[in-house]
Amino acid sequence: MATQSREIRLARRPQGEPGFDCFAFTTVNLPDPAPGEVLVQNLCISVDPYMRGRMNEGKSYVPQFEIGKPLEGGAVGRVIASQDEKLPVGTFVFSMYGWREAFVASVSSLRVIDTTLAPPSAYLGILGVTGLTAWVGLFSVAKLKDGETVFISAGAGAVGSAACQFAKMHDCRVIASASSADKLAYLRSELKVDYAFNYRDSDPRDHLRDAAPEGLNVYFDNTQGPQLEAALDALVPYGRVAMCGGIAGYNVPVPGPRNLMHIVRKRLRLEGYIVSDHFAELPALLAEAVPPLATGKLVNRETFVDGLDSAPAALLDLLHSGAGNIGKMVVRLSG
Repeated sequence: MATQSREIRLARRPQGEPGFDCFAFTTVNLPDPAPGEVLVQNLCISVDPYMRGRMNEGKSYVPQFEIGKPLEGGAVGRVIASQDEKLPVGTFVFSMYGWREAFVASVSSLRVIDTTLAPPSAYLGILGVTGLTAWVGLFSVAKLKDGETVFISAGAGAVGSAACQFAKMHDCRVIASASSADKLAYLRSELKVDYAFNYRDSDPRDHLRDAAPEGLNVYFDNTQGPQLEAALDALVPYGRVAMCGGIAGYNVPVPGPRNLMHIVRKRLRLEGYIVSDHFAELPALLAEAVPPLATGKLVNRETFVDGLDSAPAALLDLLHSGAGNIGKMVVRLSG
């Protein structure tokens, strides 16, 4: 008996800022799983800024979304029908089959998650690709050392929140930026960063001079644009930059930094990275993150919206500096 599932497809490629007309909803009939396959009902799906780049045309590090095809993204769900004994009914799994209510897939494309350690949605956030992105950027790319000073832009977002906490766990001085009073309060009261500022209120250079008069060792860049330029001014010789994202220019390109000669003068190292190249480091992340998450010392702040219909608005909000979002944006589905 076929199972029906609603899904969200790319209706058109945006020019500049995307709108609701870029998305189309449809209902499909899913087949029964074949041998080696399972039927999964999604419980929650991830909404991430990088999805904006996949809406464009052209080659990238990950295949672009196709017009008329369902969007993809991280999701956690429960197996509701199985044709493989490795994943019996009731197993919780992580997949990249988000933006739909249910799907049929090969067991080889799924990863089992342990919901006795944390709620399913945590595997979209601090225990999943989001947490790994922060972990890799700090420790594998930027080589952050205990006690150093690090600046993290978009510190109240999903990756930024994780990066702030991992750096604090290693006794680092953490400076973070955000875009609203609520986010600054979150950074200061819940994440206990050492200095937080609103990058829209004044020049980030002034804040970095006040927060780190002796300079930065590391900049974790989620934005590019003016904050990258300010960080290049503030980095000490042999400072390092983990180039994680560039949300300031996802809709409209932003000018490059005007002070790139700092890279030469200070012998700086800027390195971009893609988290999918580092999935082998997930066990190291879990080993450090699971114990403090269980005791409440590690915060997995989530902003939930309910129902598949809310997913496009959630993504558009993130691309407008996440005005209504703190931490990880998650779409919660019924079931």
